[in-house]
Amino acid sequence: MPHPADPAALPRFPAFPRWIAHRGAGKLAPENTLAAFRDGLARGWRAFECDVKLSSDGTAFLLHDDTLERTSNGRGVAGELPWAQLQALDAGSWHSAPFAGEPLPTLAQVATLLQAHGAWLDLEIKPSPGTELATGRAVAAEATKLWAAHPGQLLLSSFEVPALEGAMQTAPHLPRGLLLDELWAGWADTARALGCCAVIINHKLMTPALVAQLHEAGWAAMVYTVNDAARASELFAVGLDSLVTDAVDRLGPKDRQSD
Repeated sequence: MPHPADPAALPRFPAFPRWIAHRGAGKLAPENTLAAFRDGLARGWRAFECDVKLSSDGTAFLLHDDTLERTSNGRGVAGELPWAQLQALDAGSWHSAPFAGEPLPTLAQVATLLQAHGAWLDLEIKPSPGTELATGRAVAAEATKLWAAHPGQLLLSSFEVPALEGAMQTAPHLPRGLLLDELWAGWADTARALGCCAVIINHKLMTPALVAQLHEAGWAAMVYTVNDAARASELFAVGLDSLVTDAVDRLGPKDRQSD
């Protein structure tokens, strides 16, 4: 674990909207595809979350799972295959017939689409097993190039501490967020040592006291995945900064471009 960084030199939290669309368009389109982002954009969303990993030959592409079976017609560990094979897969038919043939997108394709609409991205680094540090370094290097003109519209996040270490080593200027599904011992010291500007927690764990603790430490308080309007209102009322939701057709501000 690196030593805590100088607070004055840490990247600042991007001015994210309060509402972030999960994997492009929640459940309304095949997750982590360009079709999903187009759907979310068409509904007025301007902040998104997605998952990125590396092919065996180093292409950064979007996929949540380690394996391909759930969200494509491929088989096996995605990170063990070259991009030429991955890009030929059908990543849409599993969702519904209208999306048949939708391919897996590269990070570069997603960056081009979102930047054309001035959208923000919470980019979760989702390494294949055993590649955590290398994936963090590679994704941060590519993100530095892809978001060179828009660094304030990107947040690199991960559950994997080595991935965030790699990102910090390669691109210390890019904002980072630690993802937590449980409040394990030492999480706050780890977030501090990683130079994080945000902590993103399972919403079931978030309390008013925890929001206050995060803010006191200088971190943005974020949660995933809130699909209930009452829970969203409750969290925003105690100072939550942003939340991730699947319910892109039900939740969100009236004017999603400005909130």
